[in-house]
Amino acid sequence: MAIRRMDNVGIVVEDLAAAVAFFVELGLELEGEAGVGGQWADDLLGLDGVAADIAVVRTPDGHSRVELSTFRSPGIAGAAPKAPVNTPGIPRLTFVVDDVDDALDRVRAHGGELLGTVARYEDIYRYCYVRGPEGVFIGLVQELH
Repeated sequence: MAIRRMDNVGIVVEDLAAAVAFFVELGLELEGEAGVGGQWADDLLGLDGVAADIAVVRTPDGHSRVELSTFRSPGIAGAAPKAPVNTPGIPRLTFVVDDVDDALDRVRAHGGELLGTVARYEDIYRYCYVRGPEGVFIGLVQELH
């Protein structure tokens, strides 16, 4: 068996519209939205009575996708993670951007919270982490050529 590709990263959010707006502001493109539910969804997720809304955003090159979902039922089982970036199991997505400062300003307007500072690694890149929707860490990398 061989993996053919990674299809997407999935994130459950409480406010789907706000999460979509965050990622679109970052530069991803909305690929589509749908409602899901029924027996197949119950079987897949191991839950009963699944009714959810999803949105898929993709990078401009079309190679990477983030699936954002919110559940109408069953009810939310726990709170979003608010742990520090070195906590095992906390999702982190990293995107290469043209300008870290511009990307940071844009996502801050949508609730993004800078962790630490924008750091420079030699003459290779500028890098920062932002806490995004539902506590997910977003890395922003600007390559310095």
